[in-house]
Amino acid sequence: MLIAVASKTGTEVDQHFGHAERFLIYDYAGGKPAKIKEVAVDKYCSYDPDHPFRHPQFNAIVAALEGCRVVVTAMIGELPKQELHKVGITPI
Repeated sequence: MLIAVASKTGTEVDQHFGHAERFLIYDYAGGKPAKIKEVAVDKYCSYDPDHPFRHPQFNAIVAALEGCRVVVTAMIGELPKQELHKVGITPI
């Protein structure tokens, strides 16, 4: 199973979904995660106080996470969380 991790340091889950500029992709099989790649993305968050849903940025992130069943992040807003569920990705 492929898992995406939002990490700024590359060693910890320390990035908010909307602030992530990269995701580390791990293949989790047999109880052992193995990092297989890193994907760069444009930040989802626009820092707009009304925080509208940004479809193009969200869709680009989903495309970058193709094949991932889970995304692990330090924080995530309710709307992106709901939208990830709709495309079959479980946010943690």
